[in-house]
Amino acid sequence: MVLWQGALGAAGEEHHVEWTVDEDIVWGTNAGPADSAGPALSQDGDHIVFQGRLNLTEDGAAFLELGATSVLFDVAEPALPDDADGSWIEVRADRSGVSVWPYRL
Repeated sequence: MVLWQGALGAAGEEHHVEWTVDEDIVWGTNAGPADSAGPALSQDGDHIVFQGRLNLTEDGAAFLELGATSVLFDVAEPALPDDADGSWIEVRADRSGVSVWPYRL
């Protein structure tokens, strides 16, 4: 689904990963309310679809809670709706701009 940034020999093993998404959240363009509550990750053609609970940070960034995983995003204009913080949203990102980086705990 996405670009793996780790050693090729490690494929098929269990890993802790950090997600990197090159796209910002642009409300009404690549982001909007989710159709249902609950975390989800899927592929739709050339897009990766993240569905999670939105959390806004004090510095203007955001992260999606996808179960036990959080994915950090920057937020672009237009501004998010006032009630977006804490709500379930969907973000669609071009698959070529999404990668995972393995790390050890």
